[in-house]
Amino acid sequence: MSNTTADFGAALGLLLRSYAEVVGPKLKDFPQGERGYQTLCEVVQGTPPSQAVLAAKLGIDRTMMTYLIDDLVEAGLVERQPNPADRRQRQIVATDRGRDAVAALCGQVAEAEQTALGTLDEQERALFRRLLDKAAGIGPMHTAEACAIVTDALQK
Repeated sequence: MSNTTADFGAALGLLLRSYAEVVGPKLKDFPQGERGYQTLCEVVQGTPPSQAVLAAKLGIDRTMMTYLIDDLVEAGLVERQPNPADRRQRQIVATDRGRDAVAALCGQVAEAEQTALGTLDEQERALFRRLLDKAAGIGPMHTAEACAIVTDALQK
């Protein structure tokens, strides 16, 4: 293993620990913490997905996703609704309470993320986010634009 590989892994681990230390407390009362919040953000931002689609997109075991969705349903943040295109399938749909929760927490989480990336200036943080999303093969999940989309939707 090269030093570069070891350094890369160590840096990712340190950054993840820093992220968890600043974001975790913001989500301590949220069902299943960071994982539940990320799942709800995904539900709020797009076409209502199925549990299987959510699990695949977020890299969560399908069995674990069932329990996670159960907790979000119990908290009144999402509902399982029949898919109009395929009634055998259930879509996960955010409730008004779920959209309100994302809107309320989005700014706090974004602020905590800024703290985790505190050694970078604003331009470096934006570049890092874009590159991280690209490397991970995902689109941005908690950007200011996503927060604005949720807030706008709530005002309509």
